[in-house]
Amino acid sequence: MDIYDNREFDGHELVIFGHDAATGLKAIIAIHSTALGPAAGGCRMWPYATTADALTDVLRLSRGMSYKNAMAGLPFGGGKAVIIGDARATKTPELFAAFGRMVDALRGRYVTAEDVGTTTADMAHVSRVTRYVSGLGRSAGQAAGGDPAPKTALGVFLGLRAAVKFRLGRSDLEGLTVAVQGVGGVGYHLCGMLATAGARLKVADVVATAVERACDEFGATSIPPVQVLEEEADVLAPCALGAILNARSIARLRVPVIAGAANNQLARNEDGEALRAAGILYAPDYVINAGGIISVAREYYGGTEGQVIEDIQGIPARLTEIFERARRENRPTSEVADAIARERLRLEAPRLVA
Repeated sequence: MDIYDNREFDGHELVIFGHDAATGLKAIIAIHSTALGPAAGGCRMWPYATTADALTDVLRLSRGMSYKNAMAGLPFGGGKAVIIGDARATKTPELFAAFGRMVDALRGRYVTAEDVGTTTADMAHVSRVTRYVSGLGRSAGQAAGGDPAPKTALGVFLGLRAAVKFRLGRSDLEGLTVAVQGVGGVGYHLCGMLATAGARLKVADVVATAVERACDEFGATSIPPVQVLEEEADVLAPCALGAILNARSIARLRVPVIAGAANNQLARNEDGEALRAAGILYAPDYVINAGGIISVAREYYGGTEGQVIEDIQGIPARLTEIFERARRENRPTSEVADAIARERLRLEAPRLVA
């Protein structure tokens, strides 16, 4: 396994593999860039089939975090961690403490938080051994913090409305159909906001109880997971894992807008052009789903819940800027977003405004 030949390797500064025999920890931390600050990004726990699969995922995710943090104007670089394992069967406090020691050994070069398969409770175990962690339980008062999933969902909701306005000319979501792929942490909260706004929901998830909850609470219609990418709707909101938009799936899409929370939705860079050619407006994932890392940043550096909400409300304007530039230059939105992010990584030094 040659890391440098991996197609997702993008000049990463550091990739480390960690193992703890006593707890069974097998983890990879990838630091893509610290140009704008310490690398920040969540820790994902997933039963990858091979170490090579885990490596490819963490490389893609860490690069995405560099772009996400740059676009959100945060004083963070990009990093990510993955733990190889089944989050439903192999979690222990000791395992996350071992992961915390791995993070601590980097002396602040990487700041972790929760992601798919990990929770605020898991991060509390990490915080026993390192201070380089965020996304912990909310403290008293109006301080920022806690589970970032609802904040991610808020940013996606606001960004989805901006995409609908740009592509469909609608200033509201009343009566529009949104197909949501994945109704776990972020997807569930997003469904609640969409239902309140009057959207009709079609939901899919490999976890049946998650679908049942969305149907019971939000009046959603259940659709099979294998069918969701072919479902006719006004908006497709991918909120599960990445690499779902590829040559095969794009040819079968029946939506004018894609706006969701999943990271790395495009399997390859050229898939952005395929979406543009098909007349589908794609909201670049690392721009629309930045609400969670905005919350993490405010918690880590110190801030209020009000500041988090104010920062998240900037997401629609950033997306609209990308949409307008893409239309003006006849380019994919993903390509335009990447270009802006790379410019900021080279030129800007973001900071949180008090």
